[in-house]
Order: sequence, then C-alpha cells, then structure tokens
Amino acid sequence: MAHLIEDHTLMSPESISFTPAASGALPDEVPPKLKGRRRLLQSLQRMSSSPSLAKMGRTPSSNYRGGQASLSCVSLNPTTTTYGHSHNSSYASQSSAGFSTAPTSVASTPGTDMRFFNPKPRIRIVDEEITKNRVIPPTSVPVPVEFRYGSMGATLASAPQIHENFQDYFSIPLVKPKVRPRRVNFDFWGEMPNEIKVQIFQYLLPKEIIRCSSVSRTWHKMCFDGQLWIKLDTSGFYTDITSESLVKIMTGAGPFVRDLNLRGCVQMRERWQMDSQKITDVCRNLEYFSIEDCRIDRTTVHCFLLRNPRLVHINLSRLSTLNNSAMKIVAQGCPQLEHLNVSWCQNIDTKGLQKIVESCPKLKELWAGEIKGFDNHDFLLELFNRNTLERLFVSHCVDLNDESLEILMHGKEPEIDVLTGRSVVPPRNFRHLSFDRCSALTDQSLKALAHNVPRLVGLQIDQCAKLTDDALTGILESTPFLTHLNMEELDKVTNVTLQNIAKAPCAKSLEHLSISYCESLGDTGMLPVIRNCRKLKSIMMDNTRISDLVLTEAAAQVRHRNRKRMVGNASGKPEVGLKMVVYDCQNVNWTGVREVLSRNAEFYRLPHDSTAPTYPSEIISLKCFYGYQPTVEEHTKRVLRGDLARASMLERKWAEYMVATEEAGAQGVGQRRRRRRARDAAMVHADEEEGGARGGRRRARSGGCIVM
Repeated sequence: MAHLIEDHTLMSPESISFTPAASGALPDEVPPKLKGRRRLLQSLQRMSSSPSLAKMGRTPSSNYRGGQASLSCVSLNPTTTTYGHSHNSSYASQSSAGFSTAPTSVASTPGTDMRFFNPKPRIRIVDEEITKNRVIPPTSVPVPVEFRYGSMGATLASAPQIHENFQDYFSIPLVKPKVRPRRVNFDFWGEMPNEIKVQIFQYLLPKEIIRCSSVSRTWHKMCFDGQLWIKLDTSGFYTDITSESLVKIMTGAGPFVRDLNLRGCVQMRERWQMDSQKITDVCRNLEYFSIEDCRIDRTTVHCFLLRNPRLVHINLSRLSTLNNSAMKIVAQGCPQLEHLNVSWCQNIDTKGLQKIVESCPKLKELWAGEIKGFDNHDFLLELFNRNTLERLFVSHCVDLNDESLEILMHGKEPEIDVLTGRSVVPPRNFRHLSFDRCSALTDQSLKALAHNVPRLVGLQIDQCAKLTDDALTGILESTPFLTHLNMEELDKVTNVTLQNIAKAPCAKSLEHLSISYCESLGDTGMLPVIRNCRKLKSIMMDNTRISDLVLTEAAAQVRHRNRKRMVGNASGKPEVGLKMVVYDCQNVNWTGVREVLSRNAEFYRLPHDSTAPTYPSEIISLKCFYGYQPTVEEHTKRVLRGDLARASMLERKWAEYMVATEEAGAQGVGQRRRRRRARDAAMVHADEEEGGARGGRRRARSGGCIVM
C-alpha cells in the first residue's frame, strides 16, 4: 500500500526557502481512486484529522441523544507554525491532492518552532518498496484513561468498575448464542409416552376404541392394550361388536381384565367351543363376572370359575345349562364371594346354594328367582345362623311359604317374650327383601318381619294375592328407614294401609310407592300420603280409583317444596322432583292434568325481594291418558329448558281446546257453532303443540275422516 510522504523529509534545511513559486499549483497528477480496505483507512485518517477534536467540551451532535462524547486520540503534529497559520485554517485543496490537511493538534498541544519547515509541503506518492524498511512515527496516541469521559460525564479513572469493564469489553471473545437444533419431522404421537396414550384412550367408549383400531398398525396395537380393558362391559354395544373382536380383546387384555360383563353376547356361541381354553387361560384375575343370557357351554363356565379364585360378583342368570356342580365349584374356589345371581337357572336348587352359604362367609346379596327348594329348612336355617345377607330376592318362588319365612326370620323353636309375644332373636341384617309373586305367603308370614328387620330399606310384595291390611301394619311401625315399597295388584289391601303409611315413622323417609292395579285404593288413602310423605319422588297409581284431587294436592306439595327452600332458581331450568303415573284412572280428567301443568310453569316472587322472580326448582313429570300425553310431554320439555312463557301458552291453548270440545258435545241450540269453535281450538292447540304457527299463519290441514 502506498504511503503519503511529505517533501520536507527529503530536503535539507538549507535548501528550503519560501518563494511564491513554492506555493504554486501541483502538476496535473491525479492519484488513483482507492477501493476497499484502502478507502476505509483513508476515511479513518480523515476522521482523526478533524479540527472538532480540539473542542473538548463541545455540544453533542444531534445524532447522540444521551451522554457526552469521549475523546479517543489527539494528534502529535503542531497546532501553529511560525508563519502565522491558525489551527482552524486549512490549506488549499490543490496542494493537498484531495486530502484533508486541517491541523489535528488541539490548542493545548505545544508545537516546535521550525523555521525550515515548509507550511505548504508538497505531497507525492511513494511506492511501498521505498518505505518498507523505513519506520514512520505514529501521528496520534490514545488519550490517557484518567482523562476519558464516560457516558454520564464522569472520568473512567474515578469509577474503577467502569474502567475495568471498559478495558475488558474488547477483550471478551465473541461467543455466538447456542441454537438448539430443531428436530426434523417431529412425530408428536410417536414421541409421546405410552402411559399418556393409554390415558387418552381411556376417555373413549369401548365402541369408539374398536373403531380407532383400524387407523394403523400402531393404533391397532394400542387399542388392544390390556390397560384399556380393565373393565370390559359389553352391555351397551353387544349387538354391534363381532365375536372376533371380543376374542381378540379378551386374549390380548386377559391378565388386565378385572370386570368382565358379557351379558347378551349370543354371537360367542361358536367361539366358546373353539377358543374357550385360550380365553380362560389368560383371564385369571377376574373379580366381576357376568354371563347373563349368554349361550355358553357348561365346561367353559366351569373353567372360568376354577381359574378365578378372587371372584366377588358372579351373575349366572338365565343359564339353563348350569346345575349344582357349578355351585359346588363356586363354593370350593371363590371364598371372597359377596354377590351371587342364579335367577331363572332351572337346574339349580337350594341344595347347591346351601354349599355356597356354608363356604362363603362374606355373602351379602343373593338373587334366586324361580329357584326350587325354598321349603328346605336346612338351607333356611343356615341363612338364619349366618345372618350376613343384606339383599334377598326370591321372586316367583312358589315353594316359599309361611313356615319357611318364619324359620328365615326366627329360626327353629325360638324363645318367646312373655310380655310382647315376640321371638327373642338377634335382629336380621336384611335391607332389601323381594317376595313378589310368592303366592303361598299370607299375613302370618309377613308378621314375622315386624320388629325383626329394623334396617329394612326396600320391600316388594307384588302380586301376593293373600295379603291384607294386617300384613303391613307391624312392618310399617318397625321400619323407620323404609324408602321403597311396592305393593302392586293387592286386591285385598284397602285405604287403611295407605293411612297407616301416612302415620308410620317411615313417612318421613319414603321415596317410592307403587300401588298399581290396587283397585280398592282411592283419594281417601292417597291424600294423607301425599301430604305427609314430603320426600316422595315417584308414585305409581295406574288403574286405581284416584281422582283429580290427588293431582292437585301433589302439585301443591311440590310448590310448597319450592317455597320452603326460599332460594330462587335464577336460571329458570328446574328438575323433575316427582314422577307420577296415573294412566287408566277413570276419575282423572283433563282438569287435574291442567293443574299440574299450570303449577309446573308458575313462577313467583320471594317475600324479601319482590322484584326478583323465582322459578320452580322442582316440577312433576306426569304420565297420564294417551290422548293427553303428547301435550304433557311437550309442556314438560319447554319447562325443563326454561321456556316458561311458551309452556304457559301451550297449557292455555290446550285448555281452550278441551273446553271447546266439551261444549261441542252438548246438545241444544248453537251446536254447530260450538263444533266450529272446537275445530278452531283444536287447530290452534295443534299449532302451539308443534312449536307455534310460523310467520303468523297456520299450517294447512285436512279435516280428516269424520267417521274415524
């Protein structure tokens, strides 16, 4: 690179003289245009020669918004010469060959008096070869640290921390930030842990999991993972799943399955013969086992029972192929059994059940509908001595008679209390008893339950034709926790029994009452029950003699429940609080049904805040005459979704239609007019029942066949 060398460095002091010719113009010699690095160095030299460096306290430039500029270097060249040139003056541009020749020394920098120095030296370009062995002294030096200014005006020497940081800034090596390499083609599902995948699949229904198995091989393997099938209940989709899928699930998830419910899977009939050995080999950890209504062979059932000793719940209902040998296997291999259902198993009797009662001390629930042999006193005495049963369902057992039930409750030859005449035996633990369709039972057998089952919650005595009012008198007095009472088709029971229910201790807890087909019961017995049993949730009164008074009283009681809470239902969406079945009741008319509908859509205001409306929290769900039922269902639907205004309009239009229909049937003057009004009311009611007339116009209808 070429350097700029002054002429006076090549001349002696004696040969220097100031003449006008010396200040003349240079020859027409233009230096070549510099590029790249040379041009950058030239610009830096011009910046370092700027006269503005002489102003130490200058005003910052407009480009710097904060702080004071720091002086980095000063020139060593003299500020002034003996020829009177000021430090602010510049030489002619022609004599400098296009370079800035402004003095670079500040006012405080002293200069030497050199009279032989030419103030306007000529500059010529010397090749690098001439000056490569020549040492050129530096033209500038850095300003001492103690005189440098920081960004806030203070010197760096006064702040050692700033001075240290200032010195170390340029010594810190440049470190590039670490950039985490991005994964190429990240597989979100593939990288997910298997445990999370299983947790996600558990939110799907079994039917949906089977559908997902056809997505890919990976999903197929995941869908048949045993952890997803800990509970295999096919009762909701047994008609849609194939036998191959069931076999694949049971064989793949066999060790994980705890709850196996194959109720109604008749498509497995042929697969049991081929794959029964393979299925029973892997399913060895069952606790809940239900094969009700399955067409399964006896050998497969025996294998399941033998290889699952931890069974707690067994449901073998409606399996005609089983006999007492299966009961023997259960007695020997399932000591933890608590629930057993063998209803409608024709080849099983109480002899097989006796083995289970003797070997399973934890048995709490026994379903033995239509099982023969309940006149076996040894079996009943074993149940009495164990006293572990809480639920006993022996419906349609014709062998169960008065003597059998007395042994079950009192045992054989119990001690009799002289004062009360009752047997002195420990109270039974029964909570639910079902004797429906046991035609041999009379009042004497049910009197044995009185004062002996204090924890009784549910009692079913449907279709026991020999029972009268005396059968339930003692039971109602001694069962304060009774919540469910079914007494359907008891022709000899009168309103006295209903009045006793209203006075009994169980009136405060009774929730369900069924008196269907008790044709002797009417308003005299039901009105006290409606008033006193405040927790009733369902009443079955079809085919009885009740009238509209019962419906009106029930609507008033539900309204009283809503007021008693004194808490407003701001959402306007109530819940069903009482279910009533009153169809085929001759004394129930449309007026009673309208009263229920009117109370369901009623809202009132609380006493403490007359401006805030309160909507009903509970309503009555009514099942009545089939001609009224569509209107009742539509009205209930609107009330449940909070549309009380439209529900009230439907009830009003329906009432107008019913009134017009009754008037149309009357004889006398104006019959044609009344019939026309009835037809118009019918059309208005039909429009409202279907959602209201669209656009203010009624839908066109034909008159239909008058005869039909």
